[in-house]
Amino acid sequence: MNTIKRKFLGLMIAGLGLGLSTTTVTGCGEDGGLPLGDDLCGPCGTIATGQLSIAGNAQIDGFFNAVYSFNGATGKIKADFDADIRALAEVWGYGEAGAEIDVDFVDGLVATIKTDIETSVDGDLKINYVPATCQANVNVAVEAQASCEAQAECDVEVDPGEVSVACEGTCEGSCSGSCSGEASCAVKAPTLNCEGTCEGACEIEGSAMCEGTCRGTCTGECSLKNAQGQCEGECSELCEGTCELTAKAQCNGTCHGTCYVDQDSPQCSVEAECAGSCDAECSGSCEGSFTPPSASADCEASLDCNSQASAQASANLECTPPQLDISFAFSAELEGKGAAQAAFTAKMTELRIRGVAILQGMSKLSALVTGQVEGQAVFTPAPVAQILGELETVIDATVSGDLDIPAGRIPCVIPALTEAAEIMGGAAGDFAGTIEAQVKFASVFGIGG
Repeated sequence: MNTIKRKFLGLMIAGLGLGLSTTTVTGCGEDGGLPLGDDLCGPCGTIATGQLSIAGNAQIDGFFNAVYSFNGATGKIKADFDADIRALAEVWGYGEAGAEIDVDFVDGLVATIKTDIETSVDGDLKINYVPATCQANVNVAVEAQASCEAQAECDVEVDPGEVSVACEGTCEGSCSGSCSGEASCAVKAPTLNCEGTCEGACEIEGSAMCEGTCRGTCTGECSLKNAQGQCEGECSELCEGTCELTAKAQCNGTCHGTCYVDQDSPQCSVEAECAGSCDAECSGSCEGSFTPPSASADCEASLDCNSQASAQASANLECTPPQLDISFAFSAELEGKGAAQAAFTAKMTELRIRGVAILQGMSKLSALVTGQVEGQAVFTPAPVAQILGELETVIDATVSGDLDIPAGRIPCVIPALTEAAEIMGGAAGDFAGTIEAQVKFASVFGIGG
């Protein structure tokens, strides 16, 4: 933060050079000493209160919006995590009601849950898990870009239909140019004898190993059976019927869902979608960083508006809930004990429901702070780093006078930039403990961070 602090010194000097105080301005009209109109009349807006028309310049205020969204999202994830952990601690009778939720508390709760599972379950829990996926919000970026260009008096036109963006990550949808990458051709099924990998359900031809939930006949041990004696869980050997896949896998039969093949595969038709790198514009979703399109056919401010729009999109990540199914067989200790079995089943139901929420929050918080989802780099740079980088650029432009800021708003811009720097600069440290505690909790399901 030393570089940013030096730049703030320049910003303060610039403000003092205009003969302005950096304190909150409350005067209005002739007696207040500040002209009406575009200049400030009333108290300064702040990021903390969500009053974000601080600079009267969309390039700067859009950035404040990004910081506000980031701060709100991370704060909510932390609060929800604490609430879910407290609820599970109450279910298992662990800890004191007012105890601080930290890594040590979660570590103790996890040990308590694992001990209960070891004594109540024959073997291990059977876990079917599909991780959450996180994407920057394209719609937020498009709206932010259009708003910025409109303030620059460009002739803005926003198409309410499908939006295309320059995607720097993985494009999921239509690509107006060339799509590339291993198994980047997504063919919507049913597709007989998918040559690549299937995502969804595989209607097995004959019998085969099933990486997921086997619905039908299992030649080995099945972790869960229905009232008719058919398998509805993990199968230790061959499955005959349908396999609901937990992840992309080979399908010896009919793939119901999406079949992923290479671009040069005969199964890759013109109707197929992209699931890889797109060298032009992507319509659909972009997993990673992207550049929003201009909302005006001819606008000199388009490039200047891109940074704040991308920052707002990165701060407004959308993460799908993970899929989490838990099955088990009761241990000999609980055989014939209906009340004990019902009580343990109720605990497992609560664990699954709370677990889905915690794992979704874990993915989102990690994506926002580190750019990674379960150890895989998705956003480069991470939203924290991206917004901090934009902060330096905004300060540079403010000090040099390149940004058009009404003179009466300078006293509000300086403390708001300070507030933004404190929020973003401290984010990695502020949430390191929560991320560590989330990863610790995920170990209940055998899931790494």
